[in-house]
Amino acid sequence: MSSRTDLIEDLMGRFPHVPREAVIKEDLLRGGLAFDDSALTENEGGDVKPKSYFIFSFDHRTLPELGAAALRRPPEEIVLTGGPYELRRTVVSVRTNPDSPYRVKPDDDGRLKLFLDGRAIAEVGLPPMPDYYRHTLANGKSVMEVAPTIQWGYLIYLTAFRVCQYFGAKEECQYCDINHNWRQHKQAGRPYTGVKPVDEVLEALAIIDKYDTARASKAYTLTGGSITSKVDGLAEADFYGRYAQAIEERFPGRWIGKVVAQALPRADVQRFHDYGIRIYHPNYEVWDKRLFELYCPGKERYVGREEWHRRILDSAEVFGPRNVIPNFVAGVEMAAPHGFTSVDEAIESTAEGLQYFMSRGITPRFTTWCPEPTTPLGRSNPQGAPLEYHIRLLEIYRATMEANGLSSPPGYGPAGPGRAVFSVSSFMDSLPAEPTATEG
Repeated sequence: MSSRTDLIEDLMGRFPHVPREAVIKEDLLRGGLAFDDSALTENEGGDVKPKSYFIFSFDHRTLPELGAAALRRPPEEIVLTGGPYELRRTVVSVRTNPDSPYRVKPDDDGRLKLFLDGRAIAEVGLPPMPDYYRHTLANGKSVMEVAPTIQWGYLIYLTAFRVCQYFGAKEECQYCDINHNWRQHKQAGRPYTGVKPVDEVLEALAIIDKYDTARASKAYTLTGGSITSKVDGLAEADFYGRYAQAIEERFPGRWIGKVVAQALPRADVQRFHDYGIRIYHPNYEVWDKRLFELYCPGKERYVGREEWHRRILDSAEVFGPRNVIPNFVAGVEMAAPHGFTSVDEAIESTAEGLQYFMSRGITPRFTTWCPEPTTPLGRSNPQGAPLEYHIRLLEIYRATMEANGLSSPPGYGPAGPGRAVFSVSSFMDSLPAEPTATEG
């Protein structure tokens, strides 16, 4: 292809059943976008909600390499509409890449647009600073530091433990920069609490509950690094579960409680449920056996792929299959040096995993891989996976879901192009719209 525009228009033509919004969104998520200085935020002192770096960096450069974007953060997300492709409202998580062919800047009339190859292709909307971000905890910490919101305010993201105990080259997942993200924020002098005290989380949630008068926030996710020993004297289920217990006691039924944790033994999973969690995300990361062993060495060593999958199935007996939603990192299947070298092979492998879970009533979801530069796979694959892989994945995902009689998973807001708010992949944009009653 002679340009990125040629590539996306070719894929739009070849895959007409995939929403055109999703083609552009996946390209932005896998390759990032650049911002003119005039399009950056004024951090927490401005009118635009800034990027919170809620768990991973999701950037294609380190903070020292981002220039002005490291000092005046880009927005948390952007929303795209209109333009020559007549885009319906599309919420996209911001992944910064100064070298991207996509650039957010004002046009000649001062209106913020998304440009590709120098041509304006969409209007850009920025997330307004929520009222609850303008208030601090009693100790001076910001709500954004303790309980940031993403997905256009739908989800409160509670990274209770900011590092991972899978540590070093022989244990860290090869695409994950959680530990580096912790280090770079500390080195930059930014507040980045390692273990968030329960009382601070409750205080931040009380501020959100008070000032989120529109009730835009519908769910919270409890997550953080894997725990292989103990934190605060607690193993993983009880460490994360104590937050859910406190939240549900203080705010019963206010939000849908979700937890992203390892695939734990059934007794631990039951405790999650007893603590008040309603949706469980035991992420399986990548389906292929060889790639799981190579790219998730800590998880293979401590648990093992087959046991991980067995625990996912066991957890469905606790939460119900519909409420078990394991994530995989879409694109690492094609990461050199060990990944599949053809899109056909990668899609065949991923589809096998989708069918394995969906045939049992479990609906996986996925995050579009961002090749962060401090990770082994990011360094060796700075361009990520081919865009065609991501577009064909959306196609096979929907087809497998429909073949198994499943619908969009709970806890992700509305489905459908122009309606979805899930911002780190396009799977919700690519599913059919459903009645409001199922959007919880």
